[in-house]
Amino acid sequence: MAIKIYADGAKLADMLAAYRAGVVKGFTTNPTLMKQADIQDYEGFAKEVLGHITDLPISFEVFADDLSEMERQARKIAAWGPNVYVKIPVTNTRGTSCAPLIRTLSAAGVSLNVTAILGLGQVEEVVEALAVGTPAVVSVFAGRVADTGRDPVPLMVKALQICKARPKAELLWASPREVLNIYQAETIGCHIITVTPDLLRKLTLRDKSLLEYSLETVKMFFDDGQRAGFRL
Repeated sequence: MAIKIYADGAKLADMLAAYRAGVVKGFTTNPTLMKQADIQDYEGFAKEVLGHITDLPISFEVFADDLSEMERQARKIAAWGPNVYVKIPVTNTRGTSCAPLIRTLSAAGVSLNVTAILGLGQVEEVVEALAVGTPAVVSVFAGRVADTGRDPVPLMVKALQICKARPKAELLWASPREVLNIYQAETIGCHIITVTPDLLRKLTLRDKSLLEYSLETVKMFFDDGQRAGFRL
């Protein structure tokens, strides 16, 4: 596929399995995923991952709410390795734009992954803040857009056009809900999509015979009924 697939998660075993399989082009994490994975030592976990994966981009997110503390954390995270992208939320929890911080860090050569974007106005503000010569990822949460009943595809098409103002900025389709989203993202020319381990496994179904899939489903229902010992 032309689109770059990034594995989304914070379980080292899953990350290494995806890395060794050679099907992903990068990795993303966030504090929520780390909490779910029961990570206790943020820096220790990050450095363990980076000890194994040195040649693909990996995004680690700041977890402060004050912009000055975000900057301190971002500069520390960026120093962990040349393949590190620092995730900065588009705003803090009070809705204050992080564009000034994005501008400062990007101008300093820090590779950024700006996250939690859901609107085109946010895309425009972020892209304008990015330095022309610094790599960046613009993460639009298309899956969350879809959760509200809106079609994310037109929004992502427009976001792609906005990102063209920064040749080193890549648009990322975040929070996909189904494998179909991967093909939708590729069709419109999106640069990157994040994929959970479950969705990554489902990619093996590409072009599978639907009749064969139907029969497998029938057999699954039958076998589970037998194993359950149901009687009428």
